[in-house]
Amino acid sequence: MTENLLLAFGLTLMAGLATGIGSVLAFFTSTTNTKFLSVTLGFSAGVMIYVSMIEIFVKAKDALVGSMGNVLGNWLTVAGFFGGMLLITLIDKFIPKQGNPHELKKVEDMNSKPDNQGLLKMGTFTALAIAIHNFPEGIATFTSALQDPGLGIAIAVAIAIHNIPEGIAVSVPVYFATGDKKKAFKLSFLSGLSEPVGAIVAYFFLMPFLNDVMFGIIFAAVAGIMVFISLDELLPAAKRYDETHLSIYGLIGGMAVMALSLLLFI
Repeated sequence: MTENLLLAFGLTLMAGLATGIGSVLAFFTSTTNTKFLSVTLGFSAGVMIYVSMIEIFVKAKDALVGSMGNVLGNWLTVAGFFGGMLLITLIDKFIPKQGNPHELKKVEDMNSKPDNQGLLKMGTFTALAIAIHNFPEGIATFTSALQDPGLGIAIAVAIAIHNIPEGIAVSVPVYFATGDKKKAFKLSFLSGLSEPVGAIVAYFFLMPFLNDVMFGIIFAAVAGIMVFISLDELLPAAKRYDETHLSIYGLIGGMAVMALSLLLFI
């Protein structure tokens, strides 16, 4: 159990700090590799959708049906799934549009904009938005890894991949507004730390109540959150700079890799 706990915290920290990787990448490029972003965002969405519907939802259903019976267990699973979607929808409602972390910011576009104050505000809002988004993602990664290390690794990798362009979205406008790489990196880095904060909250407030029913509800909600993020954020962002169906190839590739990894853990 202690090993799983350390792994769960480690995976959550790794996924959150991927925003810093995006920040560093932004400093060493003069143009945005949109093909790469399209494929990787599609890949991340494929991983999330497949693992949510094939693995996480099923685990939630098994836990709830086993504890609450067939009828109530199925109802609770569906309620938890859509409850997760409702939660992430409400979070999105409180995020200003200019701070949308999944609106891809291109390095070359930022370089041509003279409104430094506007860019700084955009980067700051984006950092705040990412921090808010990463909190439930941290809970999802932590609880998944705690119950099933293999599943936790898959979720952490998917979240880390989609956190990289989010780091770019923070650092690029802040850097071009201030010319300060340290400030841009710090904001990007700090926005990712809410992910392990989510894990800490899960540990102290959810762990004492983590029975089969609580586990099932959390897993159902996690599945809903991840499907919502994939359909509402990752795929539209991937399609924005898509060329010759690259995002769909990434999506299929993500599903295939996730399917293979789950088969290897049987």
